[in-house]
Amino acid sequence: MKEKIHPNYNEAKVVCGCGNTFMTGSIKKELRVDVCSKCHPFFTGQQRTGAARGRIEKFNKRYGQEG
Repeated sequence: MKEKIHPNYNEAKVVCGCGNTFMTGSIKKELRVDVCSKCHPFFTGQQRTGAARGRIEKFNKRYGQEG
């Protein structure tokens, strides 16, 4: 590798829109993100319940009790 052409790789603070913060490596000192593993639906499990909720309503509408 050539010397003096690569940026310095340092510890960086990542700040999420939900307020969560954690440290990682980057060439920047601070990174701001919209979603992280604490608030993203895939990691929180909300993705499955949201999709299932729509299927349950569709099933009840089609085969629910007539009343």
